[in-house]
Amino acid sequence: MNLAMINIARARYPLDDPRMSGFVDNLNVVNAAADRSKGFVWRLVGDDPDSAISIRAFDDPRIIVNMSVWQSIAALEDYTYRTIHKRVFARRHEWFDRLDTPSMALWWIPEGTLPTPAEGRAKLEQLAANGPGPAVFTFGQPHDANGQPLADD
Repeated sequence: MNLAMINIARARYPLDDPRMSGFVDNLNVVNAAADRSKGFVWRLVGDDPDSAISIRAFDDPRIIVNMSVWQSIAALEDYTYRTIHKRVFARRHEWFDRLDTPSMALWWIPEGTLPTPAEGRAKLEQLAANGPGPAVFTFGQPHDANGQPLADD
């Protein structure tokens, strides 16, 4: 099994606004770090092969989608918190509004399959409706590929 991840964000400004440049200018570097990370399998891309910001999976045109697949939770955590991603992520409030619904969801998928934006949206909706569980969860309340809760370190 592989770990699928979706995260969404609602941009405060249009992506071509100079106030978004700190985010937009770092996309290629952050995505390249993912591509090189141990345990990385795949990430969603749109018209620009370096990112998925052109993909519209939600009615709100300012919501951007990021999806990826990893070999393990640990691999995704390493990328998220131990690469340049961490520095860019720390600045997210400069560029994105806080959402009233979950903005990130994790779930297990069979090796060799890829999630779709529609599936990711459904997982976010499921997380909002039911909270974390074996079918969809968060870093804060992870489950293993057998659906068992993982103990805190």
